[in-house]
Amino acid sequence: MTLKLETRAQLACLYSGAVWGLYWIPLRAMESAGMHNLWITSVYFMVPALFVLPIFLWRWRSIRAGGLDLQITVMASGIALTFYSASIVYTDVVRALVLFYTMPVWSAFLARIFLGESITLPRILAMVIAIVGMLVLFGLGIHFPIPQNIGDWMGLCAGFFWAVTMVRLRRDAMPSSLDLTIGFFFWGLVFSAATAMLLARSELPSLDQVSSVLPMLALFMVLLVLPGTYTSLWGPKYLNPGIAGMLFMTEIVVGAISAALLTGEPFGIREIIGVIMIGGASMIEPILTLSRKRNAAKFPVT
Repeated sequence: MTLKLETRAQLACLYSGAVWGLYWIPLRAMESAGMHNLWITSVYFMVPALFVLPIFLWRWRSIRAGGLDLQITVMASGIALTFYSASIVYTDVVRALVLFYTMPVWSAFLARIFLGESITLPRILAMVIAIVGMLVLFGLGIHFPIPQNIGDWMGLCAGFFWAVTMVRLRRDAMPSSLDLTIGFFFWGLVFSAATAMLLARSELPSLDQVSSVLPMLALFMVLLVLPGTYTSLWGPKYLNPGIAGMLFMTEIVVGAISAALLTGEPFGIREIIGVIMIGGASMIEPILTLSRKRNAAKFPVT
């Protein structure tokens, strides 16, 4: 049975969120190699940018035809990840994650304003459950982390710019996801390198530091990051941005579980409850959509 486009888009967002949940693994390896945190993101983007360079040469006419609209969309995505990576340097990782994942809320409001898409009660319920789940998972009690420093604001801005990216993808589904992926890595490299040069010019990584992690980084990019990025830019084109934002929250679930398994970080009852709440919230809308379709098939309107 062929899955419908909307279902495939939902699965793509779930998958790409899970892939980004493993984002920390190569970052941790580069940190262990002695690289400065701001340069880690530049090296991270440099490897896939080199991989997609031949595809860029093949697709350059299509990319040029995409014009300014295409470039604005991929610039927004590159800015989002640059802000996100920098926020991890300047604030606690937990605060960066929670503030970034205000993104579904931004997405829902931007989609309402610019696309005229409704904010339904199930969607509001899912957002509330997901945010409470994050607070439980990260042990933040009932108090939401109000931005208090530059890193916090960067995390908040990262979520906003990724929401902008998803709204633009939804508004104009025409650009090829392949062209979007190429632009994402290009602008991500440009913005992250510019940030590193501005704030950590003297910390430029050595050749030995880069070469020590290159084999693992290349394998990680080919198997996970390249397909994960493609799906993260393909899926939102066919979904409400608020729904896509919720589905991306599998990043938190996979990140928490993988960190517990690979680093021995604690994973007790609090973490289990938080993961269940976030995972359950991200599945509310897809389950309701599937239920509505099944009911429509059983009881067609005559």
